[in-house]
Amino acid sequence: MSEAGGGRGCGSSVPQRAPWSLVAAAAALCLVAATSVRTAGAAPMSREERQKLGNQVLEMFDHAYGNYMEHAYPADELMPLTCRGRVRGQEPSRGDVDDALGKFSLTLIDSLDTLVVLNKTKEFEDAVRKVLRDVNLDNDVVVSVFETNIRVLGGLLGGHSLAIMLKEKGEYMQWYNDELLQMAKQLGYKLLPAFNTTSGLPYPRINLKFGIRKPEARTGTETDTCTACAGTLILEFAALSRFTGATIFEEYARKALDFLWEKRQRSSNLVGVTINIHTGDWVRKDSGVGAGIDSYYEYLLKAYVLLGDDSFLERFNTHYDAIMRYISQPPLLLDVHIHKPMLNARTWMDALLAFFPGLQVLKGDIRPAIETHEMLYQVIKKHNFLPEAFTTDFRVHWAQHPLRPEFAESTYFLYKATGDPYYLEVGKTLIENLNKYARVPCGFAAMKDVRTGSHEDRMDSFFLAEMFKYLYLLFADKEDIIFDIEDYIFTTEAHLLPLWLSTTNQSISKKNTTSEYTELDDSNFDWTCPNTQILFPNDPLYAQSIREPLKNVVDKSCPRGIIRVEESFRSGAKPPLRARDFMATNPEHLEILKKMGVSLIHLKDGRVQLVQHAIQAASSIDAEDGLRFMQEMIELSSQQQKEQQLPPRAVQIVSHPFFGRVVLTAGPAQFGLDLSKHKETRGFVASSKPYNGCSELTNPEAVMGKIALIQRGQCMFAEKARNIQNAGAIGGIVIDDNEGSSSDTAPLFQMAGDGKDTDDIKIPMLFLFSKEGSIILDAIREYEEVEVLLSDKAKDRDPEMENEEQPSSENDSQNQSAEQITSSSQEVDLVDQESPEESSLNSQPESSSPTDTDNAASVSPSEQNSNPVENHETTSLDGECTDLDNQLQEQSETEEDSNPNVSWGKKVQPIDSILADWNEDIEAFEMMEKDEL
Repeated sequence: MSEAGGGRGCGSSVPQRAPWSLVAAAAALCLVAATSVRTAGAAPMSREERQKLGNQVLEMFDHAYGNYMEHAYPADELMPLTCRGRVRGQEPSRGDVDDALGKFSLTLIDSLDTLVVLNKTKEFEDAVRKVLRDVNLDNDVVVSVFETNIRVLGGLLGGHSLAIMLKEKGEYMQWYNDELLQMAKQLGYKLLPAFNTTSGLPYPRINLKFGIRKPEARTGTETDTCTACAGTLILEFAALSRFTGATIFEEYARKALDFLWEKRQRSSNLVGVTINIHTGDWVRKDSGVGAGIDSYYEYLLKAYVLLGDDSFLERFNTHYDAIMRYISQPPLLLDVHIHKPMLNARTWMDALLAFFPGLQVLKGDIRPAIETHEMLYQVIKKHNFLPEAFTTDFRVHWAQHPLRPEFAESTYFLYKATGDPYYLEVGKTLIENLNKYARVPCGFAAMKDVRTGSHEDRMDSFFLAEMFKYLYLLFADKEDIIFDIEDYIFTTEAHLLPLWLSTTNQSISKKNTTSEYTELDDSNFDWTCPNTQILFPNDPLYAQSIREPLKNVVDKSCPRGIIRVEESFRSGAKPPLRARDFMATNPEHLEILKKMGVSLIHLKDGRVQLVQHAIQAASSIDAEDGLRFMQEMIELSSQQQKEQQLPPRAVQIVSHPFFGRVVLTAGPAQFGLDLSKHKETRGFVASSKPYNGCSELTNPEAVMGKIALIQRGQCMFAEKARNIQNAGAIGGIVIDDNEGSSSDTAPLFQMAGDGKDTDDIKIPMLFLFSKEGSIILDAIREYEEVEVLLSDKAKDRDPEMENEEQPSSENDSQNQSAEQITSSSQEVDLVDQESPEESSLNSQPESSSPTDTDNAASVSPSEQNSNPVENHETTSLDGECTDLDNQLQEQSETEEDSNPNVSWGKKVQPIDSILADWNEDIEAFEMMEKDEL
């Protein structure tokens, strides 16, 4: 997002859109005013330290970009662990992720304007020449319309914008004659067939050579697309029209946005995640600000900034009011159902919502931006990176981290809006973590698991397009940048488009259709950039005062509890009972259930059943709490099944020249030394003979005191472990015999025993897929002596060894009525874990009239045998929360001292330890089926 996107004066309410020059000036004044107020919460960072950090960012970019150009170009992306390019079709498919790859040197195009922002103008000129000489946009490959638009079309337009700027300055790019713009126009025409639908929403994929629907295109049969996929086109397509005079691009993008606006849920003003491109029906009816919707909201506001059309701002403000009314639960942002916006759709958040505080800065709503950003920062300090998804109590839900830049983006804009040096320290932490945990000899590797520190062989193009741009701008002074950044707006991929496009080639009619649908609250239009006189009312510690209550939110507090306690102070009521806190033997909990219309029934077979009748609730609010409680039950069951798995382990190469920078995801064994309970094992590796390890080793002297490498197959894992242990090995690594297998594309593999007593196996055993195993084998061939560390998660590197290896520069481096929910009923069976053969969770509707049109939830029954595998790590970040009620503390102690598989009738036990597997999405959406308008 661009700080130049305010455009309405500081805190003023301007009825008409100002010319773009006034927009830029007003926005600049807003941010200058903001940055002139220095909060006293953090010590100011000296110019020397900021320059040092800026130079460190430049060195990091050189490391990433240089390795891409040396080892991967002209491939789309660099594979930093294997030091080669990722070419579509030559590597195992990663599913939808690969739809961004089109054999068009993606990383180079995505990095063009980053080179100029980082003052690498000579490298930019060389890169443009390479793009013009080498890139082919006519490949027979199916690509994502969304990704190709924001990365390639946006990259070409951003490169063109700065190329003409440099040409006007008279030193560089004097030969340039709009060649990048012509390539962008060619690509734009290749994407247009995707819009050939009755709705105007584009198909999600297109063949660059053959388009849509032709037999050779291998696409065009899709029926659904995500809201962001269809709603994140207007900036690039409108810029292409304004640059070239070809209005068709902007017309198509506007039509798609108009259709999405028309299809919003009228009572909540929210949109769903996935929509049918032919009928306009919502396929997924949950709504949030993260994956699937995020940049739709972003582009509504930025389209107003860039194009000068008030209807886009009105639409954004209408959506924003709904977001803050339903989705925002400070500091959390939780998905809700578009038809029942007071009902949460899930209890976890995804990492893509980290962009939202930055968008709130552009909107001018600073307080919630500070709150959400601080919550996210606390999660990062806990895990070093932001997990791809995490729960409301900050446990890891999805452990990957593909080096996403959204948090850095919001950090930059919060610093621009507040001038608080605290955000410089946040940026410094991001730099340190990237260098310490993600940097590898051949670039920066994505995190496979933030808990173990294991790596994934990927470095996405957006890492160069966005991360280094925002980090450099965070520490740069105005004179460090060779052009005025205030004259441009950032796209969602951080590509730069000039604001003067708002007055160029305006041939699109601007019918304001927004007010036809909704009566807008004028208060929504008061803010587009922060008014610091109100933001910091005689209190330089204002921003710090917002952050302070959230400092320990991850380690010591329940965030939902904080909210409820504040509410209870105001209302005098007790906080609602959460499913994760519920204990069936607690009389007070049972009384709360009764008030919510939930009954508890002990069945003859030992199971405990919960039945919810909303009509029996004490009030409509209590009925809604009951619905939420039952929904949480279902989600907790899904989480429990996921958590009853041994977590992944790590194999870390610690010898020269790796020094711990390469971490491989390894599967655990259900026998041998448990690395989560004992000290890690470190040693040099050696191949066993025979390599399959299925008989007595013929080279015991080679593996004595070392970690033996064995190939999978021909005998049981336990037999292999015994053979290498008898030969004197201190550990074992089993490498998959299925060539090309990888942890990137296959689920975690756990080695089981042989059905016999395996207590005699004392050494640790780990499993590597073929791709990860090849990295170790290649290292042995090249360096002979290779030392590895087997552990439950990656350890810090040896700083002394790294200092010898790296140059010093690197070292610096509810408004729903009772009538709507009256007939709702749900049943949940709670299982006695002492009867694993009967372990299940059943939810069934009670009989109701066939003509019932109220909210009658119907969920299909599902059965799942209990998993006897011991639960590790992921049960909680820091145990149960203890600040709300003494009973919660007792529950936490019970969890620590007892086996999870305990009958409720015999011992106090939290609900999440006895629920079986459920499909959270299906049940949530089936519950909404009868609420279609």
